[in-house]
Formats: sequence, C-alpha cells, structure tokens
Amino acid sequence: MKLIHIIAVIAIAIGIGVLVSASNDMATYSTFKDAYNHPGEKFKVVGQLAKDKEMYYNPEENANYFTFFMKDNDGQEEKVVLRKAKPQDFERSEQIVLTGKVEDGQFIATDMLMKCPSKYKDEEIQMKKAAKGSL
Repeated sequence: MKLIHIIAVIAIAIGIGVLVSASNDMATYSTFKDAYNHPGEKFKVVGQLAKDKEMYYNPEENANYFTFFMKDNDGQEEKVVLRKAKPQDFERSEQIVLTGKVEDGQFIATDMLMKCPSKYKDEEIQMKKAAKGSL
C-alpha cells in the first residue's frame, strides 16, 4: 500500500469519528419527564421561566450558582440549578433551552440559551398604530 493510500484511509477514519461524535451531541429537545426517567444522561429541555416562583442568585457567595423554576413544554414545572452566573435580562426571556442532567434528584443545567423579546417589537407596534391612524 502506498503512503498516500494510508493517509487517505486515516483521514477518512478521522472524518467518520468526527461525524459520529457530533451526531451524539445533536439531541432533540426533551422534557423534564425524560430527564428524570434517565438520571445522569444529558438532555436539552425547552420551556418558559416560572416568573411567579423564587429565583436565587448571590454572586458574593457563589457566582456560578443560580436557581430558578422552569415549566417545560408539557407543563411540568421543576427547580433548575444553573452552574453559571445569572444571565442579564433573564426575567425578560420568552423561551429557555437548558442543557443538563438530573443529579441527586434535581436538574443541573450546564448551559442555557434564551430567546428574548425583540427590542424592535415595541417600535413595530407603534409604527403600525401610526399607519392605521393616518388612513
């Protein structure tokens, strides 16, 4: 076998390995029920902040510890521990995507994405009202 063939086989094997490892991280969205039924496994849970429930964040005590309650798309509400600082404008979020797993009976999030309301939404509403008033 020529050296070029060996290099090509190695490159193909590395490419397949990268694709397999990337596909393991491409999880579909789950619910808290799935996460609690499979403790220790990583899940992505989508939901909304339960604004009527308590949030706890004390950066002087631990800057990487934030707790809050979230309701998933099935309506199940759970306490979440985020192992990061509290995000700016967290209370204004419309939707939250958490990546984490259940440990010791609670959902521990290691990463979070937030969908916040558009800053242009109010301007758009005002422009539509102004357009209706000029007709």
